[in-house]
Amino acid sequence: MNVYDSARMSDTLATLGYDETDRIEAADLVVLNTCHIREKAADKVYSELGKIRKLEETTGRDVTVAVAGCVAQAEGEEIIRRAPVVDMVFGPQSYHRLPELLERVKAGERPAAGTGRVPSKARPRAVDTEFPAEDKFDHLPEPVAERVRGRGVTAFLTVQEGCDKFCTFCVVPYTRGAELSRPVERVVAEAEALVAAGVREVTLLGQNVNAYHGVGPDGDAWSLARLVRRLAAVPGLARLRYTTSHPRDMDDALIAAHRDLPELMPYLHLPVQSGSDRVLAAMNRRHGAADYLTLVERIRAARPDIALSGDFIVGFPGETDADFEATLALVRAVGYASCFTFKYSPRPGTPAASESDQVPEPVKTERLARLQALIDEQEAAFLKSRVGLVVPVLFEKAGRDPGQLVGRSPWLQAVHVAAPADLIGGIAAVEILAAGHHSLDGRLAEPAADGAVRLRA
Repeated sequence: MNVYDSARMSDTLATLGYDETDRIEAADLVVLNTCHIREKAADKVYSELGKIRKLEETTGRDVTVAVAGCVAQAEGEEIIRRAPVVDMVFGPQSYHRLPELLERVKAGERPAAGTGRVPSKARPRAVDTEFPAEDKFDHLPEPVAERVRGRGVTAFLTVQEGCDKFCTFCVVPYTRGAELSRPVERVVAEAEALVAAGVREVTLLGQNVNAYHGVGPDGDAWSLARLVRRLAAVPGLARLRYTTSHPRDMDDALIAAHRDLPELMPYLHLPVQSGSDRVLAAMNRRHGAADYLTLVERIRAARPDIALSGDFIVGFPGETDADFEATLALVRAVGYASCFTFKYSPRPGTPAASESDQVPEPVKTERLARLQALIDEQEAAFLKSRVGLVVPVLFEKAGRDPGQLVGRSPWLQAVHVAAPADLIGGIAAVEILAAGHHSLDGRLAEPAADGAVRLRA
């Protein structure tokens, strides 16, 4: 979602004459778009700000520096206090106000009375971490085809933001706010604009995307399943994905969409976080391990070739050895294609952060290593099971080696193939020859005598 938000910020800044650069030393404006979901991610912000301060001191250039996103939303004025190099701070719901904030900084807006802040730069700073009454999507410029083309043949599209689940470890309800779903017609219009600019695959985004309930053209609230079926009918849109899902919002209609729609890729990110019912209850996940396993069975019955990924937190407050073993048992029962695993990270303001039975760091480290080893084993087995299959690959870009392209399998793995550059943006049949650590190697499949390519997966 931060990738999507960054692209929309760039589109907004383009209307003011800004263009993107990969060289920070050449930038007039630097925007750090931040994540607050893990402590390490937040710590990186201050590290990067230190580098920018040193760059200003070394070059003598006065760079406008902004901190955006969820760290900005959570810490606001604290960022200004800790990092005087910062000119602007704004949350993920306020970036449509970026032109206004820039103007305020350039115009020399003074700090609010009584804050006690004395800016170290010649100009004062601007902070906007309120949840605005207006919908930011109503104020963002339309995607510009040339800029969309420059980002490649795949794209993200935010359809839902915020979360009402209030898991006890999670800051999302506090930094992104309550669940908000974009109207169907707005989503479809943006998807059509992306496709017109050459995008072939769209990933629908939301903190809790399968809780989508946007208003449709008929005035009714549409489910994600209904939205996906509408988007699958957009001419030229070859592939659809969505992330991130909550098990409680995986309904029959969405499972049926996986069965019925060839455009909806056979890959599903379905976080469970733990295999222990006791820990799941403490997390306020509102489902048990058996519920999750039953859901996986239903999904696989509808789409047998689907690949599953998930999220796991180890060392949640109060997690015992038995709780952790229950997590390992669930992982073995599911058989994932990949997963994201994390040590529990206390986030300020969340209920779990104040629990007294925090798990010691060495215990968390040991458990994470054991879990990750099991996940790595499952991912390797999944990749190996693809060898010998002929699968459709969407080619995205040139590879590292001359004459090589990189594409994506239906299950999201990178596939390396010797192929002509004019295949970028196209989908071709590829025979998988070998499995790497996190990717696949293949070759273009030979058509049969009748000219058809026989696909099997």
